Amino acid sequence: MVQAWIDDGNAGASPDEIKVPFVLMPPVFRVEPKKGQTLRVMYTGDDLPKDRESVYWLNVLEIPPKPTVEAEQNLLQLAFRTRIKLFFRPSALEDGNAAQARDQLTWKVVRNDKGVTVLRAENRSPYYISLSQVTAKSGEESTQFDPGMVSPFGSRDFVSKRDTSTLSAHAEISYKLLNDYGAEVAGTATAE
Repeated sequence: MVQAWIDDGNAGASPDEIKVPFVLMPPVFRVEPKKGQTLRVMYTGDDLPKDRESVYWLNVLEIPPKPTVEAEQNLLQLAFRTRIKLFFRPSALEDGNAAQARDQLTWKVVRNDKGVTVLRAENRSPYYISLSQVTAKSGEESTQFDPGMVSPFGSRDFVSKRDTSTLSAHAEISYKLLNDYGAEVAGTATAE
């Protein structure tokens, strides 16, 4: 048995309580062995920003069938939930320009409100930028930062598990972003 739904980013919300501008068909289905199932996502036409992408999450919960076992056997069953980003791109945005979104990405080494040195990415494009890898190099020292997504016309502070207090304001940044096909595209920049 499989249950599927779309949420707006709140992973803890119940599928019954979620209000999103999409209908997913079928929401519950059974997948027979060696078979598959197609999910259909339909936009309801609700008002969404026309000048930038919007992001939602497709959830697929796989619930295994209850096996017939004898009372004396031990049994462990796991249900797996998969979350996949679902981007809504308004027709006003040209698909070809999404590949150039990284050209609108700027980097700064700053201190956040907790006094921790972080790497701030600013996205001046109307597209979400999903970064799978971010590294800053100052001199011979290289610092890895946690991956994440930068919102359209927004910014995100990337943090590291390592000490970043010696990170230069003009660090060399190398990153990998995910394109529209899920492939990693490498890029480099210098922090401003």
